[in-house]
Parts: sequence; structure tokens; C-alpha cells
Amino acid sequence: MFTGIVERTGRILSLTTPATAAGGAMGAISQLIIDAGKGFETRPGDSVAINGCCLTVTSNKVQLLAFDVSRETLAHTSLGELGENSEVNLERALKLGDRLGGHLVSGHIDGVGVVDRILKQPDGWELMLQIPTSLGRYVIRKGSICLDGVSLTVNALADHGQTTIIGLTLIPTTVSMTALKSLHEGQRINVEVDTIGKYVERLTQLADT
Repeated sequence: MFTGIVERTGRILSLTTPATAAGGAMGAISQLIIDAGKGFETRPGDSVAINGCCLTVTSNKVQLLAFDVSRETLAHTSLGELGENSEVNLERALKLGDRLGGHLVSGHIDGVGVVDRILKQPDGWELMLQIPTSLGRYVIRKGSICLDGVSLTVNALADHGQTTIIGLTLIPTTVSMTALKSLHEGQRINVEVDTIGKYVERLTQLADT
């Protein structure tokens, strides 16, 4: 589990599919290498959220972290769209006894949204994001949502056919300390909705059968 409170940002060095694995059992696995900077301590087997995607550290050498990324992850997140030197949000898994400063985040991406509009002001950015209504059903005003691994509060939302538009505010600290500083209109962004709503829906469905 994670909190959506980004610890730091890192840089993608490479995202490659080993040629030797082509056609084999590992052909669906890509390798992601990230420069996490000094002092970001991990061990092989640890979970780290990369732009909100929970990935497992396969090796760590000095400040370089390696992760295996499945075809499923690339198909349902925006990770595969990031190039070399792209800045990404990093958060290590929550420890028992840690402060829960954001909200409970699983690191399992529900879908991808699209930045509709950004209004940049000195006291914060106003962000409008399009998400599928299939995800919008789990979003409530003043509820929590996780965008590229950042826990944010929903200020407004409106359904328009198959699309839900949500409005959020990025305070200056969030902009300066996360990779969201590079957001632009039309950009695709990882979305994880609140887990509780999905459990409630599932339990309600079972109760009706």
C-alpha cells in the first residue's frame, strides 16, 4: 500500500524489451531503469510506486533501480509513453506505523485520464481532467483520487456522456515537488480511484444476486 505522498522524483534512463526474450516466456516483460538519486534506499523485492504504478525492484546499483514491467501494465497505464529522461514520481511502500498523509493507494492503476485544461496561477494550478465515466462513477466531490501517484482532492465533477470531467487544485508545493510540474494539455495520466467505492459496488452486486 501507498499514500499518494510523493517522496521524490526520479529520471527514466531506459525502458527496453530484451531482444533475447522475443517470442519466449519473457517476451512480454520490459525492463525499466530509473535514476532515483542518492539516499533512496531500497532492496530487491521492495515495492515502489512509479507514477502511481506499483512495481517491484529487481536490482539496485548505487542509485539506479531496475524494474520488470509487464505487457499488462504498459497496456493500461501511461508508463510506456514516457521517454528517456522523463521525470517520474517515486514513493516506497507504506510501513506499519507511518503517517497516512494522503489516502490509501494500492498502486494498481484503474485507467488513464487526459488533461483537458490547466490554469497556472501563482497560488496554484487549476486542473481539469477527463476520465472515462466507468471510472467517474467512483469519484465524489471532496473525495480522493490518485493521479500519477499523487493523492489529490476532487473539487468538482460533471458527467458528459462517456466522459467525466473532474476539477482539482495543485498547490505550489505539489507542483514543485512532483513530476506534475511538466503536465500539459492533452497529456495522458495514470488514474487510481478510491478503493472503497469499488468494494462497496461489488458487495452491493453480490447482495442483489
